[in-house]
Amino acid sequence: MYFCAIMLLMHLMVKEWQMELPKLVISVHGGIQNFKLPSKIKQVFCKGLVKAAETTGAWIFTEGINSGVSKHVGDALKGRASPHLRKIFAVGIPPWGVIENQSDLIGKDVVCLYQTLGNPLSKLSTLNSMHSHFLMADDGTVGKYGNEMMLRRNLEKYISLQKIHTRMGQGVPVVGLVVEGGPSVILMVWEYVRASPAVPVVVYEGTGRAADILAFTHKHTGDTGNINEGKKDGRILVMIQNTFSLGQKQSSHLFHILVECMEHRDSVSGVHALNSGCLHLLLPFSLFAVSVVGCHGHSSCRSNDVISKIRLHKGACAYLYME
Repeated sequence: MYFCAIMLLMHLMVKEWQMELPKLVISVHGGIQNFKLPSKIKQVFCKGLVKAAETTGAWIFTEGINSGVSKHVGDALKGRASPHLRKIFAVGIPPWGVIENQSDLIGKDVVCLYQTLGNPLSKLSTLNSMHSHFLMADDGTVGKYGNEMMLRRNLEKYISLQKIHTRMGQGVPVVGLVVEGGPSVILMVWEYVRASPAVPVVVYEGTGRAADILAFTHKHTGDTGNINEGKKDGRILVMIQNTFSLGQKQSSHLFHILVECMEHRDSVSGVHALNSGCLHLLLPFSLFAVSVVGCHGHSSCRSNDVISKIRLHKGACAYLYME
């Protein structure tokens, strides 16, 4: 049932929405709440993301909301030099239950006017207007994130099976991109690097929280996956506790997840936005993305996750009911 539901979703995106099948999927993960990026790091991030998407014909996946890392992605798309350049498909995949002004989005074969200005007192989020399309997952919860990740990951897996070059049997590569983020981002990296085939992950050092913890751990991990210096174990544990305000038990669990991530450290790359205060003009990520597209091989994937019901509309927005 999962396979059929995702097939229908891909039909909607490619046939109804006329989205060109990507040569790469850039899945951006990070903080949901607003966070500030230093101006130089943001410039590097925006230039690199746009360059990578334009060069490879990538689809960009985010939460699609008007805050946190999704807003930074929206800012990157907004700052493009010319709207006449190659169209970038940025797909927001948020939970339906966190969206402000939901009633504005309900309709069939109609054009809906959506108010992107949210109520500052509300705990709900508005959609980011710079995203080209939206897929909203509904499991009946309100104000809760998490259910959308099952849909997003299953969609990524399905897309990775689509052939770019039929003769070579080459599928669509997926790349994870980490900017800031909470504990759930580290768990997503853990899932990516342990997948078969592993999903390469690019971590933006200097953006804070999960990204900086991942980058620090990666730096101090040897080729065997072991942390080089014993004292670093305690330092990383303290970083986790202080960064996420977690107790000893939760911090220890997250630390072990990090260690397991580093057993696959070859799948994790770091982007150092600053070097002695100087800007790396062309973000390595754009070159990394091109190289991933060039060398990616096809491999099968499996999932037991099920999306039991799916309702599709012909606008640039789809509502999915998940059980």
